[in-house]
Amino acid sequence: MLETHVIETGPQPRTTLIVLHGLGADGHDFVPICGELDLTALGAVRYVFPHAPERPVTINNGHVMRAWYDIVGTDLTRREDEAGLRESQQQIAALIDRERERGVPAERIVVMGFSQGCAMALMTALRYPERLGGVVGLSGYLPLAATTAAERSAANATLPVFLAHGTQDPVVVPARGTASRDALLALGYAVEWHDYPMPHSVCMAEIQDLNAWLLKQLA
Repeated sequence: MLETHVIETGPQPRTTLIVLHGLGADGHDFVPICGELDLTALGAVRYVFPHAPERPVTINNGHVMRAWYDIVGTDLTRREDEAGLRESQQQIAALIDRERERGVPAERIVVMGFSQGCAMALMTALRYPERLGGVVGLSGYLPLAATTAAERSAANATLPVFLAHGTQDPVVVPARGTASRDALLALGYAVEWHDYPMPHSVCMAEIQDLNAWLLKQLA
């Protein structure tokens, strides 16, 4: 089981957000950003911030850092680390399983991620066998896109998707985000898309749009 940092806004939460950080960060990275969300209308919420395993990352000269999978080059969709992606998928799915064991219904669990975490959120949520509350992808892309249609679960075939991207992103270029959006739309997903004049980061307008989407999906 992945190590996690957990925050609960009240006793016996019935809603969970699993929040996946980006390359080289850790689970604490998105704690302040989630602190800007106002989900009090949903009752007590459990935020689960897992720490990715440490591994050498090829594009960073093999330096060991927290990463959900290896990145070989700047073209993120070529020579993908399928083994690393699938290993992390299973670890994140185990976190979803644990939330259900704690009494949170699957349809009240949202998986959210930034950059590498976005890739893992999309990969895991679309394949998870029970219907989830939604998936949030920030400044990332759809990994193993060619296998999504065959591997996605019937339960999550119409999963609500929130995607957001910076129009000035030099790390995951905007075209990767729009290509992922278009691929999901072609598969019939209800994608709410937003872009913002920002680099590879998060902005307050994005948090506000995400807040409204979460309240709508989980009301």
